[in-house]
Amino acid sequence: MNDLNDAGARERLAAVGEQIAAAERAAGRIAGSVKLIAVSKTFASAHIVPVIEAGQKLFGENRVQEAQGKWPELKAQFPDIELHLIGPLQSNKAGDAVALFDVIHTIDRPKIARAIAAEMARQGRRPRLLVQVNTGEEEQKAGVAPREAEDFVRSCRDDHGLVIEGLMCIPPLGEEPALHFALLEKLASRLDLPELSMGMSADFETAVGLGATYVRVGTAVFGARG
Repeated sequence: MNDLNDAGARERLAAVGEQIAAAERAAGRIAGSVKLIAVSKTFASAHIVPVIEAGQKLFGENRVQEAQGKWPELKAQFPDIELHLIGPLQSNKAGDAVALFDVIHTIDRPKIARAIAAEMARQGRRPRLLVQVNTGEEEQKAGVAPREAEDFVRSCRDDHGLVIEGLMCIPPLGEEPALHFALLEKLASRLDLPELSMGMSADFETAVGLGATYVRVGTAVFGARG
């Protein structure tokens, strides 16, 4: 585990913030138009608290079950936290996801859309929603195929009454991420969706240049996972 203290958290956050700001300037974008999601998967509460105390409000988790083990207590302690689900969602976890997360980035098939809609109606809670697009069409990866994204978003809206705010992608390893970010931006523009969740520690500056509104950064904020 990393020995992360308040000073280290502030330094890491400041460095990432400066990189995002520089990328915004280089792309001619409005300052502050890109939101940083600190990816806290695998990190315990003791590592997360210093990052919160350093000023970070948006956090991302990959697994519902892991998030349940630490975030209810953290959100009670820090009520202005915004928690994002950025990993694959199973339909049997839809209720837990709606109850805990403020934003879900990984709506990707009709079964999930139905389950989320039912849970939102049951709980009276409405997390914000993004659709995950499998831009590389990788068999092992979650996400709707690019050619099916428009129909799926419309189905979410028309068939399930879901408000879809944007799109998310994870480019294939070893491929030029800019191609995938550009594809996602084109799809979002066509669908008039304002949010683009794309870019991680290795490529978030590229993503900012191509329209990202959320970047998902773990290693650069928390350090290497050990």
